[in-house]
Amino acid sequence: MSPPPPAARRTRPPAGGRVFGALNVLGVYGLVGGLFALGCAISREFISPDNLMNALRAVTLLGIVAVGLAFVTYSRHYVDLSIPGIMALSGTVAVWALKFGFVPSLAIGLAVGALVGLVNGLVIGYLRLNPIIWTLAMMSLLSGVIRWAYAGRQIYPDKATAAGRAFLELYHHRLLGLLPLPVAVLLAVAAGGYFLMRHTGYGARLKLTGSAYEVARLTGINVRRAVAGAFVISSLTSAAAGVLLTSFNKVGAVYIGGGYDFRTITAVVLGGMTLAGGRGSIVGVLGGVAAIALMNNVMSLVRVGQFVLGDFQQNIVQGAVFILVVGINSFARRRTGGDDA
Repeated sequence: MSPPPPAARRTRPPAGGRVFGALNVLGVYGLVGGLFALGCAISREFISPDNLMNALRAVTLLGIVAVGLAFVTYSRHYVDLSIPGIMALSGTVAVWALKFGFVPSLAIGLAVGALVGLVNGLVIGYLRLNPIIWTLAMMSLLSGVIRWAYAGRQIYPDKATAAGRAFLELYHHRLLGLLPLPVAVLLAVAAGGYFLMRHTGYGARLKLTGSAYEVARLTGINVRRAVAGAFVISSLTSAAAGVLLTSFNKVGAVYIGGGYDFRTITAVVLGGMTLAGGRGSIVGVLGGVAAIALMNNVMSLVRVGQFVLGDFQQNIVQGAVFILVVGINSFARRRTGGDDA
């Protein structure tokens, strides 16, 4: 048999590229499996049903937000830094609107979040402003609005009203007495997000917009509308999580949602959603959320003598993991012939 022509030899991926390609296929669920095995080795408490359920509950709201943010990252607009502000504003407005009734208060809270997302989407999608700078400015604006509107005070649901009591029980409600409401919301949001991204024309248009913006525009796709829609979706999921988190904390305050911007993008990137846009899946994002849940749970079980990993140490570990994963993904993309994002 004659040897392959020179062109074929040049295009054959290197052995290292094949190795990194296999690692990409393995994805975040390899990390999930490794963390689960590590947790089992560290403590017998790890595999108890109560511990695993607590780990799930701790990141349920993170998962809801991450599914929405995945659409922004998929569109190649990286991250929405206004997420904490949207969560705080939606939850605070929902508490304020309880005077109109329980259901109207939830609708108003979600509508406010969607409105912020629409503004973000119009400015970034139509005016092409930098998404990081704009959403960071929006975050500052929303924080200022909350502080100004309520004179820096926290607001509490009125326990004397039926709407107030219902709001306080919202986070702890169980569907059919079994499934916690936040978990049910996460499952519904994830299923809807998966279907929208993989099985609709909008998902196909967003994929092309994220992977090749100019090509998508020249083929007639309304790329500005696609990007605007991604920010509305992200804001809606953030608003839903903000209302649930406000119910859990039993107070509307400006600090609700703090830190969710970084933790969410960490979950999205861990799940294989590349910052280059147009690649990744909701299934992978859920894997990233699961990895963070297990990572935090394992770190909470680590004890060396009197030393216990606290919140600051866990934040350091999460930051280091984020940097490591971005670096590995960048290197793997280059070795497999892709871009470096």
